[in-house]
Amino acid sequence: MTPTPRVPPPATRWRLVVPLQRAERAKTRLVAPEGVGRVALARAIAADTLEAVCRALPPGDVVVVTSDPAGAARAAALGARVVEDPGGGLNAAIRAGLVVAAAPGGEVPGAERTGPHGLGVLLGDLPCLRPADLVAALEACARHPRAVVPDADGSGTVLLTAVDADLSPRFGAGSADRHAATAARLALDLPRLRRDVDTTADLGDAVRLGLGPRTSAALAAAAPPPPSA
Repeated sequence: MTPTPRVPPPATRWRLVVPLQRAERAKTRLVAPEGVGRVALARAIAADTLEAVCRALPPGDVVVVTSDPAGAARAAALGARVVEDPGGGLNAAIRAGLVVAAAPGGEVPGAERTGPHGLGVLLGDLPCLRPADLVAALEACARHPRAVVPDADGSGTVLLTAVDADLSPRFGAGSADRHAATAARLALDLPRLRRDVDTTADLGDAVRLGLGPRTSAALAAAAPPPPSA
């Protein structure tokens, strides 16, 4: 199988933190189709997200925070840096990743670039994400000291960034408004980037947008619908 080519990297040097919840505890509001395990589906969604991110950025500039063994193994295989989730919730995990992402060093040979440096946080449940979507979003975010890209519903946050500035992650229900108090709110026309999946309705939207290969394969195991009368 021919690997998908990398897209040209954004002009700003980004380091991105991607938190992945342990699959057994992830997506508790998502009812998987019959024949599809929720844990397997959660891991497939995370894998598609990570693979898109590591084609958009040098993998060494990606920091994955997780206590999920399969997620950690997949991230390491892609070349991303892996940080153990310290516990304490999503924001604690993100802060642990930002410590590593903001530290000097960790350069990828051939990836060094001059210019502004940005830090970002991207959620790990974006099964429709394409590398070009992420690069376009980061280019838009780079125009602002801080920026937030809300999810498709407008209330949550899928991407939070800062360029030569501090990040103050305040994820959770209604986080887009909290982040927008100190960041530019960018409702970008990038539906694949903004479609996070928490519920069955979200998954239906994602299917219509077009899923990544691992999520598609996981859903292929679903039992066929009964024949119509």
